[in-house]
Amino acid sequence: MLDLYVDADACPVKPEIYRVAERYGLNVFVVANDWMRVPDDPRIRLITVADGLDVADDWIAERAGQGDIAITSDIPLAARCIKNGARALSSSGQPFTEDSIGDVLATRNLMTELRETGEISTTGRPFGKQDRSRFLQSLDAAIQAIKRTGR
Repeated sequence: MLDLYVDADACPVKPEIYRVAERYGLNVFVVANDWMRVPDDPRIRLITVADGLDVADDWIAERAGQGDIAITSDIPLAARCIKNGARALSSSGQPFTEDSIGDVLATRNLMTELRETGEISTTGRPFGKQDRSRFLQSLDAAIQAIKRTGR
């Protein structure tokens, strides 16, 4: 069964995920450190994990596997999910793949180091309507691909 795993604490596309899941009849695991409102739907489950570094990430990475989709902007979590056979998407619709994740991780690590040393101080651009649209297109494409291939 195709399940969606959402790294929910800072996810701006939860409403879109819920709509897509309803359309396809998918289970959604909304994983967060704190309680949050989720739709009253038996296929959508809020998983509240203990506070702590990577606790939510560990919960998702231990469960997301072949035929599942993890939705996260956390690149190390995306890499862990891909290693387990899951697909991974960022909230802006960027698919993380086996071929791209190494470069994405390297870029993330470089940017973190540059921010820590004060070389750069910007964080990124605001999340917009185009990002939501791109996310919906990418999520739909990932679901269709899994339905066709089983992975």
